[in-house]
Amino acid sequence: MKKAPRQRPIKDERDEQIDIQAKSNALEYMAAATQILTILCLMKGNPAWKGSLSLLFFGVAFALFYKYQQYTEKPYRQVGVVFLMVGIALLVWFGITA
Repeated sequence: MKKAPRQRPIKDERDEQIDIQAKSNALEYMAAATQILTILCLMKGNPAWKGSLSLLFFGVAFALFYKYQQYTEKPYRQVGVVFLMVGIALLVWFGITA
């Protein structure tokens, strides 16, 4: 007797929402861990705080760019560009001084 071919599960809207929520939660926990790392680096006098702080600014900037893409409201893009520039400046500063 032959086995029936294995059917692949089809992703539905519920699966997509679960994936989106999982990515959102992962980003929130990553931001929290980065904040803790930044504080620890500052307390120990390690210059890596500049690099980890820049990651937080990048995260905020990209979240604002996504909101701009969805809502097409210019303030999201403008504030996102400011956060991105601060993140880049911190990363360059870290790269030069480290």
